[in-house]
Amino acid sequence: RKPWNCEGESGPGWMMADLVVSLFVLAGTVLACEVARRASSRLLSGSAYGAYAAELISTLQLCACTHELKLLGDAGVSQPPLLALALTYATSVVQALTSRGATCNPSGACERFLRERGSGSGSGGGLRTGARVAALAARVACQFAAAVAARAAVRRVWAHGLSDLHARHWASAFRCTSPIGGAPLLEAAAVETACAFVVHAAALGARSLREGYRVHAVAAVITMAVYAGGSTTGAVFNPALAFSTQFPCSGGTFAEYSLVYWMGPLL
Repeated sequence: RKPWNCEGESGPGWMMADLVVSLFVLAGTVLACEVARRASSRLLSGSAYGAYAAELISTLQLCACTHELKLLGDAGVSQPPLLALALTYATSVVQALTSRGATCNPSGACERFLRERGSGSGSGGGLRTGARVAALAARVACQFAAAVAARAAVRRVWAHGLSDLHARHWASAFRCTSPIGGAPLLEAAAVETACAFVVHAAALGARSLREGYRVHAVAAVITMAVYAGGSTTGAVFNPALAFSTQFPCSGGTFAEYSLVYWMGPLL
């Protein structure tokens, strides 16, 4: 059978098959990462490295799942928009429920560091601050390492051609285009700043809620942010995630990506 029709575009039947395969890939990614999280939790129980392992695995899960969602969106498979938003919401909920305290976001790690520093007191604060800075650097390093690993992992999966969408993407040498090429640079940076601010404010405001309500509330805010800013920047608001999903794409330079996807959320 032919993977696409003579016009070079997938028909509805192929798009549904692509969607089903991608859902299985998403589920398999979450399952594999959960197994790795539980194994690392047992092996590193009581060790400071356990938190770094959780950060590494959970960030890898976030990046790998986002790669698959981005591929569906770029190919128009996750249409209509309601389906794309539903997938974003569901992925956000699953990520929150499985992350085990990992921030999976350098901006979130910095925010947590500043919050803990503000609540610190007593003698020896300088030493504790130095240790926290080292812990922050290690956490962020784990996040970027996971971002690179996720990019390599999903490409290995796509190279197997599990779906026609994967096969076409592999045949195009994993080519992608960043949305910031169609928007003024400062506007794109402002969108990432606004999205990051709204999501972090929602996460802080929801801390008093029960976990079951908090997870869904924050996931709803993330979904709305993606809907509002997705067409301009992809609404990533996560420097490590952007390094994995947006930096390899054409449409901007490294400096432009750094301003939009790194400085924007950190501001």
